[in-house]
Amino acid sequence: MRLPRPTRLPADAEVATVHIGFQVYAADSQAAYALGSKTSNAIIDAVKKSGVEASAIQSDAQNVAPVQPYENQNIPEGQRADRQFQVTQSWSVKTSAKNAAAVLDTAVQAGANQSGQIDWDVADSDALEAKAAESALKRAHSIADQMAKGLGATLGPLVYASNQVAERPMPMAMQIGGPLLMKAAASPPPPLAISSQKVTRSATVYAVFAIE
Repeated sequence: MRLPRPTRLPADAEVATVHIGFQVYAADSQAAYALGSKTSNAIIDAVKKSGVEASAIQSDAQNVAPVQPYENQNIPEGQRADRQFQVTQSWSVKTSAKNAAAVLDTAVQAGANQSGQIDWDVADSDALEAKAAESALKRAHSIADQMAKGLGATLGPLVYASNQVAERPMPMAMQIGGPLLMKAAASPPPPLAISSQKVTRSATVYAVFAIE
């Protein structure tokens, strides 16, 4: 028998991957690279000082490129000369779910003006998937038992079973865009109020039982 819908098993998030990055502009490539280097190192230094291990930080992308004319079409003419080249860079930072907001806040305060997406997960994804499959099989047995009783028969042993596990955790998307305009503040704002999402795994079981 095939269940009409998957069995879903939710769990509290235990780990988080925080995506951070920045974008800066300058009048020429050398100036843009210098500003990008300064910003890049400031962000990572701040994240490491907050307690994140270097092994938990992974580079995703980095780019030094000229700004295309259409990108400056809505920029005041007096500012276009300082926006001829751009540097962008991004990282993925793995941390505990409860520390995600603090990591994001630290990065943004250090200049990560293109940040915000968070992927939530559990520490042992395989174990959660196994539990989802186990729950689906128990549900299949319960439904099969009801069907057998309806036929005036007795449900026998399980002959065959297979499952499909799906539904990965959904990321929380949030972008803090715009050019880098970080100014010293006497009292920086508190971290964003971020609550971790539930991590869900679902399993659809195909089960064959004997009827006695």
